[in-house]
Amino acid sequence: MEYQEQSPYRSFSIEEWAPLRRNTPQPLSETELQELRGINERVSLDEVERVYLPLSRLLSLHVASVQKLNVGLRQFMEIEAGKVPFIIGIAGSVAVGKSTVARILRSLLARWPEHPKVDLISTDGFLFPTDELQARNLMHRKGFPESFDRQQLLQFLSDVKSGKRHLSAPVYSHLHYDIVPNQYSEVDQPDILIVEGLNVLQTRGAKLGEPNVFVSDYFDFSIYIDANADDIRQWYVDRFLALRSTVFNKPGAYFSHYASLDTDKATQTANEIWGSINNVNLKENILPTKNRAKLILHKGSNHAINNVRLRKL
Repeated sequence: MEYQEQSPYRSFSIEEWAPLRRNTPQPLSETELQELRGINERVSLDEVERVYLPLSRLLSLHVASVQKLNVGLRQFMEIEAGKVPFIIGIAGSVAVGKSTVARILRSLLARWPEHPKVDLISTDGFLFPTDELQARNLMHRKGFPESFDRQQLLQFLSDVKSGKRHLSAPVYSHLHYDIVPNQYSEVDQPDILIVEGLNVLQTRGAKLGEPNVFVSDYFDFSIYIDANADDIRQWYVDRFLALRSTVFNKPGAYFSHYASLDTDKATQTANEIWGSINNVNLKENILPTKNRAKLILHKGSNHAINNVRLRKL
């Protein structure tokens, strides 16, 4: 294990990190893992064993500690005990693999007997609808902090932390590139809630007169998925090419006009979108929040995690 005196993190190679799983069993089969992978994701069962099982053990320790503290605090304040969900935030760029990380962690954490109910939401559901983005002239800034209904997301997380029942999170369709009207995901007092999104560690955005509260204030643990920007750009291009024959080719797809592009034109288009939108968002808004995370998972060019950085206690 590498120890850097000036860094707030302890850095682990995968060889150093993998043994920390101790006796945590591997619960996933190849079939189950296949269902959790995103487009062009290459995570293997070996990576689950060496990276995600130690992480699930670490998170389970944090959950148990916070649950015990919450019970003690409620006893101290002489109020009725109730469930306070443990919230994990997962941040990172477009195409870096946040959703796959979130799905794998959800599946692993739900196998621990201490916290069997694990829910997952994406902050994509809290984007303003397309009509609203167009009215605000923000379609070219979709995914930037100002394109999200920040107050709605903060209220949702406040309600989760308050232990409210039968909460509804809006659903986003990547097929239609918009919020799905009258469709919601129910969140009902989970043991753990995983919240994944581009800007969940952001500490800017409050307007004058609004409470200076941020999404990350509700997190008990936060993870940043990191990689070299050139690698992420290539993953974005590869995913764009793959989407031509999948999502872009489905009836009603918002981006159906991209489905017929040949490889050269599609590659050019993807690089232009990356350079004008996603890379700008990464540099201006997402990457600056990296060192606010409690844990950083760094990926190499092969998409595999090759380093884990854990914030010192």
